[in-house]
Order: sequence, then C-alpha cells, then structure tokens
Amino acid sequence: MKRRVLYSRCGPALALSAVATMAALAGLEGRAMAQANSPAAQQDMSGRAAGLEALPFPPGYREVGAGEVAIDGGKARLVRYERADGRNSGLGGEHFSTVTDPSGKLKGFTRMDLSLREGELPGEEEARSIAMRFLGTHAPDLLPGLRISFIAPHEETVESGGRPGTLTGMKGKMRNTADGRWFWVIVGSDREVMVFERDIVWANLQGRRQTEMWLHDRWLEERGADFLRDA
Repeated sequence: MKRRVLYSRCGPALALSAVATMAALAGLEGRAMAQANSPAAQQDMSGRAAGLEALPFPPGYREVGAGEVAIDGGKARLVRYERADGRNSGLGGEHFSTVTDPSGKLKGFTRMDLSLREGELPGEEEARSIAMRFLGTHAPDLLPGLRISFIAPHEETVESGGRPGTLTGMKGKMRNTADGRWFWVIVGSDREVMVFERDIVWANLQGRRQTEMWLHDRWLEERGADFLRDA
C-alpha cells in the first residue's frame, strides 16, 4: 500500500493553527491508558512524534499524509490521520491532525470525529478545568501569562456521507499576555480536548488571524492544497 504524502501549492505561508489532551477525569484516564496499551493503539501511535501519545487519538485511524509546512515564517510538521475503513476520507471528512515545531513541541491538533456529535457538552467551569489540565501537560509555558477571553459553545463542520455535519464543543479562547498571541482549547462532549491551537497571530487591521490554518480543511481547500496525493 502506498503511503500518501502531504503536498501544498499554497506558496509561502502566512502563519499557523491547531490542539490536544490527556483524559481529564480519573475514569477517562484509566480507559485511555488501557486503549493506549492495546495492540491496535500501539500500531496507530507507531508513526506519531514522541510526547504526543497523551493526546486523545481516536481508535481505528491511520496516517495518510505528512509534510513540512511554514508557520509565521518558521518551520513545522503537519501529520494527518484518517479512518482506516475509509469512511468520510479526504479533505472535509473525519481526521486527526497534528502540527509540531522542529523541536517536537505541539503547536496544535484537531480531532474531527463524528462520535463527538453525541452527548452533552461540559459546562463552563468543567470545560475550564479540563482545558487548564490539558495546558499543564502540553503547554505549561502558556499558563503564567494566560488571560481568558471567553468560554462558550463553538461549532466545527465535518462531512458525513457527503453532507456537512456539525460538531460542537466548549471553546476557551485565551491570550498569552507575555507575547500578545492567542490560543484556544475546545473540549468535546466526551470531556476530552477536540481542538488545540497556540501562538496565533492576529492581524488587527484586517480583522482576522494571520497565522496559517494548517489544521482547517476549508482553508486548505481554498488554497488548492493537495494532501492526499500518492507518492
């Protein structure tokens, strides 16, 4: 089977996006550890960067592409996983993607899985607690200068059978007062993080983010990015 490699026709990149978590509650942590020790999980994680095993990697996914990308003028690595059974594959479909810098530090991840349509969202305080626990593990350097802007429901779109579906999570948008950059954590109905992005530069005059959005399929499609070309 050919390994599909990430390509982009985007040209010089503007800046980046993307996020992840350990299980937030003791019960979930135990279940996550059991899953991580299973043969299937070990195979899933075999190609993942060291230090990312604590992310809520969904079972039954495999790597479909990886490549170097530019973020705010720096280098990063994007890795994309999709369902091994081929359901909702390709841009716009279900996927788990990570972005890391050359040192292996997590810059962001997204977990677009249809299982997140089920269940009730955590409340504001519970979402905050889960987010802080996640940051303490995956981005402790952001905690000292953290300032919360808001915590509220947030919708993401993923295709299901060729039709758009909605995944809703509780988004905590925050700012690092040390450098003025933004970051956020979105907690899913399963009480695990579904999206994390950090070091987002905001272009105030344009009223939009400047950092590239490598974790966002719509952004990739608009720029003609081909992530699934056979090598």
